[in-house]
Amino acid sequence: MEKSIYSKEYTLVLARLREERDAAGLTQQNVGTRLGQTQSFVSKCERGERRIDIVELRAFCRAIGVPFAKFVGELDKAIDE
Repeated sequence: MEKSIYSKEYTLVLARLREERDAAGLTQQNVGTRLGQTQSFVSKCERGERRIDIVELRAFCRAIGVPFAKFVGELDKAIDE
């Protein structure tokens, strides 16, 4: 398994994260505030400049308001396609 932040799978993680944020009607600033971070932090994460781990992914999901299990389940299906 490729570990690069540029792998197909990680690209899907970031795309789904942005989609969920947009669907929730939240800006990067909104999410950053909820995470106790800056808008710049969120932007770097979404662009793949900063790789997020599973604990941070869970925090992002909570900040966006999407259940973590739902996010991961949908991501798993997208990766299998």
